[in-house]
Amino acid sequence: MTTQQREMDREIFDLLGIGIGPFNLGLAALSEPIDGFNCLFLDAKTSFDWHPGMLLKSSRLQTPFMSDLVTMADPTSRYSYLNFAKKTGRLYPFYIRENFFLPRHEYNLYCQWVSQQLSNLKFGFKVTQVDYNAGEGIYRVTGFDRRSGKTHTYQCRKLVLGTGTEPYLPKDCPIQDARVMHTASYMQQKTYLQSQSAITVIGSGQSAAEVFYDLLQDIDTYGYQLNWMTRSARFYPLEYTKLTLEMTSPDYVDYFHELAPEKRCALIASQKSLYKGINAELINDIYDLLYQKRLIADFQCQLMTNVALTRIQTDPDALKLHFQHQEQNTPLSQTTGAVVLGTGYHYRLPEFIKEIKQQIEFDDAGQLSVQRDYSIDIRGDIFVQNVGLHTHGISSPDLGMGCYRNGIILKAVLGYAPYHIEEHIAFQTFDPAKLAKHQPCGSNAIINPKHFPKTSPHNNNADASPHLYPTQTPTSSMSAGAGTKMSVLMAPNKEAQ
Repeated sequence: MTTQQREMDREIFDLLGIGIGPFNLGLAALSEPIDGFNCLFLDAKTSFDWHPGMLLKSSRLQTPFMSDLVTMADPTSRYSYLNFAKKTGRLYPFYIRENFFLPRHEYNLYCQWVSQQLSNLKFGFKVTQVDYNAGEGIYRVTGFDRRSGKTHTYQCRKLVLGTGTEPYLPKDCPIQDARVMHTASYMQQKTYLQSQSAITVIGSGQSAAEVFYDLLQDIDTYGYQLNWMTRSARFYPLEYTKLTLEMTSPDYVDYFHELAPEKRCALIASQKSLYKGINAELINDIYDLLYQKRLIADFQCQLMTNVALTRIQTDPDALKLHFQHQEQNTPLSQTTGAVVLGTGYHYRLPEFIKEIKQQIEFDDAGQLSVQRDYSIDIRGDIFVQNVGLHTHGISSPDLGMGCYRNGIILKAVLGYAPYHIEEHIAFQTFDPAKLAKHQPCGSNAIINPKHFPKTSPHNNNADASPHLYPTQTPTSSMSAGAGTKMSVLMAPNKEAQ
């Protein structure tokens, strides 16, 4: 074993992230400038690629460009989308485009651009096991490098699980049949789909709508029958009014997390149109395209709501789909050549944590007990990304709240907030008990020029007014002495610095 390898084996990371999706990639980008903070992020994929099966030409994000990896925590970060646009010659075209919502393909390119610049990422490493050394308070993360085939173990003090969600499939779904697929693999299967005489899309969310719209554009070229079926009572638009958007605010997360679990469960069931609906513009585009296609030629297309899929029968010549009409309580069936399931995603704890599962907390329903700071274990050492719809509400999957969650995680890990965390931004008061104390949106904002902080060209944050940013600590050098670096988790009295 080389000296370098022995030193790597002894190295203890302050934070280790497993899985590199947009949320953990954002955490890596926000962690990189913090002096003395030693972290590493691992992913089994060989490079960053965000939902490649759904990178349709017409698809775009449902959140504005400011919901990039860093801007909502640090607008000055060099890893912002605007800096990406500037560095790649896209800034003026983006300005002229006058559209805040990025194409999904461009967002993926942006994330890849960031991932190629960060030094705290390791792709192609598959984690197989996580152990905990109670005597040292150290986690051991073991896996193998997919390129070299060699096994390695990393050590760390804190963990962030960003392994993402998995496609959800109906019970007894014959997914082994090539004619049955999830929207997650749509782009890879599109050519095959368009060779079929009939295609059925199941579901009423954004992914199902995007797939239907994409296939509808070529319906007269290929001549297939196209069906869109859903158990929903209608094709619900995603509610995107501004006061409703305040339900993805820190204020609402505070309120929601304090509710009783059964109340939270009931609320989430009633709020599906706030996070599972279809972009209203896309619904209108689908109707307009149906109208335009009908003017040119007749085609076979069927849309139906209130029908729940009960079984997929795999006959040799075709698939037979069995449904139950929910309003009339009557069965019906449909023959199709292939089916695309837009049935969403769900979270499942990764197998590699089985050795430390007894340290993780669950609620009475068997779900992860996600604490307010996004930790899930008895010591507050293990954090999760994009988990906690049942504990933190509809902000959990929202790209725009990724920076907020990462700011909270960094504060919990470091013991101080390296980025200012805006806690009260909503005009609404959600908790009646706090009505008398409520400070309206802007309690953290600057509304008077005399409150502007004085800045120095030599020190970005040293002269910042304590009244403006009451929880912020400058992210300047955290050295123990001249030329000597120390782990920020071992540095004393961080709150006082």
